[in-house]
Amino acid sequence: MLFRDLDIHVGPRDRLALIGRNGAGKTTLLRLLADQIEADKGRRMIQPGTNIVMLEQEPDFAPFETLLDFAVAGDQGPAVHDVEAIADQLGINLSIKATKASGGEKRRAAICRALASEPDLLLLDEPTNHLDLGAINWLEQWLGRYSGAFITISHDRTFLTRLTKQTAWLNRGALRRQEVGFGGYDAWMEKIHADEAQAARKLDARLKLEAHWLERGVTARRKRNQGRLEKLYEMRAQRAAMIGPAGTAALKVQSDDSRTKSVITAEHVSKTFGDGSNKRTVIRDFSLRIQRGDRIGLVGANGAGKTTLLKILTGELAPDTGQVTLAKTLSGIFIDQQRKLLEPGKSVRDILADGSDWVDVRRVKKHVQGYLKDFLFAPELIDAKVGTLSGGEQSRLLLAREFARMSNLLVLDEPTNDLDLETLDLLQEVIADYDGTVLLVSHDRDFLDRTVTVTLGLDGSGEVDIVAGGYAEWEAKRKAKPGTKRKSASTSREKTTAPKTASPSQSPKKLGYKDQRDYDLLPARIEEIESRISAIAEALSDADLYNSDRERFDQLTAENTALLAEKDEAEMRWLELAEQVEAMEKAR
Repeated sequence: MLFRDLDIHVGPRDRLALIGRNGAGKTTLLRLLADQIEADKGRRMIQPGTNIVMLEQEPDFAPFETLLDFAVAGDQGPAVHDVEAIADQLGINLSIKATKASGGEKRRAAICRALASEPDLLLLDEPTNHLDLGAINWLEQWLGRYSGAFITISHDRTFLTRLTKQTAWLNRGALRRQEVGFGGYDAWMEKIHADEAQAARKLDARLKLEAHWLERGVTARRKRNQGRLEKLYEMRAQRAAMIGPAGTAALKVQSDDSRTKSVITAEHVSKTFGDGSNKRTVIRDFSLRIQRGDRIGLVGANGAGKTTLLKILTGELAPDTGQVTLAKTLSGIFIDQQRKLLEPGKSVRDILADGSDWVDVRRVKKHVQGYLKDFLFAPELIDAKVGTLSGGEQSRLLLAREFARMSNLLVLDEPTNDLDLETLDLLQEVIADYDGTVLLVSHDRDFLDRTVTVTLGLDGSGEVDIVAGGYAEWEAKRKAKPGTKRKSASTSREKTTAPKTASPSQSPKKLGYKDQRDYDLLPARIEEIESRISAIAEALSDADLYNSDRERFDQLTAENTALLAEKDEAEMRWLELAEQVEAMEKAR
């Protein structure tokens, strides 16, 4: 039983985030609302004339020859010119054969079909999966202008925070709704967990134990991750001290014990594909020294060269020029989004322990059920067939299997696809505690900001930006880069003008009075804003506030939006000043 006696109402302008663990029934609920399947009991009522359109997570392209055939299919399918207008903005050629299209191309075709259908209610199941950053930004802007309602399932925190105004949480067969967007979700959840834990303490010892596990597995993880984020910021600061002036590609290495610290070294690497007029340089004169413990994130549009660079750094692909040296002791784990290592007919126990009750976790024996619990699985799933698990559960099982092995290099290619938010917290925790080096390809902006110490940004021109920090730091540097042009959602291969490197004789200027004042006072102001945002989230978590005091609810929501914008601006301003201060200290 996925859910029982569930009620949901969708208004004409609702922007609902549908949250819940993998396997909780989120996709099933959307399919019920779309009238694709029938409920066992209950009623589904819609306003006459309402056009409900669902963007499925894995649409079936098999019956169609081209992506355009799929996009305009059906008796009431959208008009060709409407579909092609959206396709042009998304940068997708719909004449591509469906059998040869990539996951990203199929996802864009499905978006074209959904948006061109003029929906009154959009049901979006993981809409950002397989999309690059340009396409995600375009979709966010379109939904921001959209006059209808939508319900979205997504693991992309940034996407949810920017767009949603209500949150529905599907958990243990029940649906809770709160009139607050995803930005207030964490505070709302923590209050619910605290209330449930308090109620459970009044019951028997078994319920107390389950409540303790709930607190440890959800709330405490969130608190621990705050400590891990602080550690991440320290690592970024150390790495920033090793990066040369803007425009240089090589990372400088501390002189002490550099041989044992370096695990991958790339020197003046270039890679070109094609010939003649089709010749394109994907990587140009790239140098990088990756040290033990680095968390390297690769970002950029689809086709910009992320996978190529990843293969070069791991030795799978040889560069045309330059040299890549890997430490002899390097032992890697490679996890991609295809889940190729899982066989649908095998049980969870077979995948983890070859049918045994015990699994070797980095040379330590653990009971399979206990290890499953570490990865948020219910113990009774131990004998479930892999083919019966949801996509997110399969991804989680793959993580559990691979992380049990000994390694010192972890390579993750789009690991966040299909994962629920709690599993993303778990993955963040695992990466933070990992002793080795991490190479991560992802379009999940929030996840990158929470995990990586260095970002490699590719724009398709062959140049690779090296930035200490996550996606936010790379985006800020990209916007400030002279000659940078705003990219469309399509893969851009327009070469940008590289920033000029300051000569050694040019000393950075001293901060002026206003700059110095901002540098000194902004950290306290940011802390003050965060405190107020937390207080507002606490107030908005009151389920009765919307009905009992609508004016105060609206005031708090507006204030929260303004504070979030002020916080982003203040953090960006302080970051720019901190880089100036760091440059001055280096000049001394």
